[in-house]
Amino acid sequence: MMQSSQKKVTKIRVRNAQLKDAPVIARFNMAIAQETEQLRLNPDQVHAGVVAVLSDPTKGQYFVAEVDGRVVGQTLITREWSDWRNGWIWWLQSVYVEPAFRRLGVFRALYEHIRTLAVRERVPLLRLYVMGHNRRARSAYEAVGMRPSGYDVWEETLS
Repeated sequence: MMQSSQKKVTKIRVRNAQLKDAPVIARFNMAIAQETEQLRLNPDQVHAGVVAVLSDPTKGQYFVAEVDGRVVGQTLITREWSDWRNGWIWWLQSVYVEPAFRRLGVFRALYEHIRTLAVRERVPLLRLYVMGHNRRARSAYEAVGMRPSGYDVWEETLS
């Protein structure tokens, strides 16, 4: 396999994900969990969750990036209503680019596609969360113009 710095990417195509993309999206989601949080997720549960999103646009919307017809990256958008802004905040989630295609503009292509849609739909804010130790991701997000919000994310796992 070629190193990402050696690989030539001629064109990155971003499109709405389709049901046929569920297996690769689920595989990427498993990889995200393992890579960022050292979590091993239940493959059947992850696949069912991806299919649920792809089957019901109210749950979210996946976008995939293709190179030569092969899906090499993804992002999920979920929406949160903001009374402060009287508009929908779009959360970028499940951001993943295959290791061999990192630093080649795949995330940038996904982000620019989503940003263009958000501007067109008058979305006031794009947000995402990132693990504090994930310097590579933080650098990629900063490179497209995102900045830390100052908020910390708190949670309680219930299941």
